[in-house]
Amino acid sequence: MTKMQIRASETGVTRLFHLDLPPEAVDRFTTQAGTGEYPLSYALGATRLRPSLVDVVAIRDLGKMPLSAYLAEAHGVTGPEFAQMRGRIDGLKGHVVILPSQAFGATGQTLTVSSPLNWVGTFSEHAPETRAEPIKTESTKGMAPRSEGPDDPLARGSSPLLRALIIVVGAMLLGALAFLVVR
Repeated sequence: MTKMQIRASETGVTRLFHLDLPPEAVDRFTTQAGTGEYPLSYALGATRLRPSLVDVVAIRDLGKMPLSAYLAEAHGVTGPEFAQMRGRIDGLKGHVVILPSQAFGATGQTLTVSSPLNWVGTFSEHAPETRAEPIKTESTKGMAPRSEGPDDPLARGSSPLLRALIIVVGAMLLGALAFLVVR
């Protein structure tokens, strides 16, 4: 039995587990039933696991692509630990379960991994570059230019419709005030 701590604030980590089950039992084990039964979650000892973020891979479905290449491409897995384990990862057969940090729904928990899961490794994900170049367009230089021709109501001060609306609202307010004063 393997124990591992998941922090609620964890990001950028991917865990790889080998699934020691016959192919016909994999779907039942890795799918949450309508009744709430979720064998994968139980085997992990997870208090929270988001099924939509669990990646179950039949290695044969990758064709000629090695599992390590899939992890690097699909999950952004990198780092020296990953590089050292590529041979072992590519030697796996059957099915694997890949759990990115998001699969635990920002819930701190202690996993107690049991059979039929076997922990293979925990790897760092490539952190995307977050610096962006400043946007250099006309619209980012301040107010957008506007036409000030004879048809532009803002160039003359206001539109006739706006003036009429202000007069009507003002008259209603004066009428309400006069009504209150006369009472």
